Amino acid sequence: MKKLLILLLINFYLFIFNSPVQAANKKQVVLYTALDQIFSETIIQDFEQETGIRVKVVYDTEAAKTTGLVNRLIAEKDNPNADVFWNNEIARSVLLKDKGILAAYKSAQAKDIPSQFKDRDGFWTGFAARARVLIYNKDMVKADDLPKSIFDLTDVRWSGNFCLANPLFGTTATHCAALFVALGDEKAKAYFQALADNQVVMVSGNSVSRDRVVEGELALGFTDTDDAWVAITEGKNVNMIYPDNGGLGTLLIPNTVCLIKNAPHPDEAKQLIDYILSKQVEEKLAFSSSMQIPLRKGIKKPSHVPDYDALSVMDIDFEAVAHKLNQSGEFLTGLFLK
Repeated sequence: MKKLLILLLINFYLFIFNSPVQAANKKQVVLYTALDQIFSETIIQDFEQETGIRVKVVYDTEAAKTTGLVNRLIAEKDNPNADVFWNNEIARSVLLKDKGILAAYKSAQAKDIPSQFKDRDGFWTGFAARARVLIYNKDMVKADDLPKSIFDLTDVRWSGNFCLANPLFGTTATHCAALFVALGDEKAKAYFQALADNQVVMVSGNSVSRDRVVEGELALGFTDTDDAWVAITEGKNVNMIYPDNGGLGTLLIPNTVCLIKNAPHPDEAKQLIDYILSKQVEEKLAFSSSMQIPLRKGIKKPSHVPDYDALSVMDIDFEAVAHKLNQSGEFLTGLFLK
């Protein structure tokens, strides 16, 4: 009888603590993230440990890049499942704002992030950036011959010996649209026409651009700091250039984090956004193999990650860049992807 009573009590407590009511009281938040799982997962785990809030994560696929999650958020507009979107770039976060997918939230953690990388109304906030760089093969390009600008690649000496990723996707699309905004339509079209005339090699992605240079098939390629750094840390005979220092400037493309309009868990969502925008997260991303560049002072980082203040950064309106994506994409499709 005593054993039976004990078993009944155990079953009673198990029922209480695993009941739907008890489960509903456990705090949770739903995050969609386009940042590679290898970089975002440990940060999410740290947040869960520190706050006790469970994070349900939906990762983008490598094949879909950011586009898959953006389309999903648009499809779910009237009945959102996500609370927070952590994007690994910026232009499509702006487009989500335009479509009414996002809600305004100004995190106190973002007060010292430069205004260029924040929506003035708080619909998106940038942090931890990648730079658009030129990767070069040290066996094929002497130090004295290194280009200082992306405009140097229109010179005949680079003819057929440099590459650019598909300009319709990822950071390359953002970079191309940014040049349309910075230079104006006519000068941008003339620049890209000059690249085409100089036999730029078109490749499928930034990692392919890197690999073609690593293998010595091409001397130079446009890519991002994270892709270039992977090759450098693997001991490949390559290095990278932050172009247009003192001129147009190097384009930085930050991560962005956004609150979803009508988020199912708004309070927990704001806590997660605050955490993602914290200095400790920028520090962790700087020390990761993606070598993301902190956008504010006072953050520890390894020596190979440049100081934001030491770079000549392209001064660009990212909303204008996002709104230029379609126009620049149409022109570049006709030029490069016939």
